Amino acid sequence: MQSKPWPSEWLRGVLALAVMRVLVDGPTYGYAIGVELEEHGFGVLKGGTLYPLLSRLEEAGHVTVEWRAGDGGPARKYFALTAEGHDEFVRAAREWSEFAQLTTTFTSTRPAAPAATA
Repeated sequence: MQSKPWPSEWLRGVLALAVMRVLVDGPTYGYAIGVELEEHGFGVLKGGTLYPLLSRLEEAGHVTVEWRAGDGGPARKYFALTAEGHDEFVRAAREWSEFAQLTTTFTSTRPAAPAATA
């Protein structure tokens, strides 16, 4: 899927949820998370955006970190959802879905024509 340059304020609102969604599939490392999000249309994420977010998720107890030996290369830092992180993902996904539906309904409703002034 080709990425659009989404407004940064939109991405900030959904990025933690999207990262947790990637981690629902199992532990992975930061670069792979960025690639998957890009492949799903979120655009290219800079390390200065992704890694601080992963640190915040770790501090919140939603993610654990483990260093693993690389395949013939340097060790990689793998991230995995905790049980609490999975519960947070389910809760946040449900709420985001409700909010997205609300926003879609509201913005697709045509406003009444402005009243004519004399």
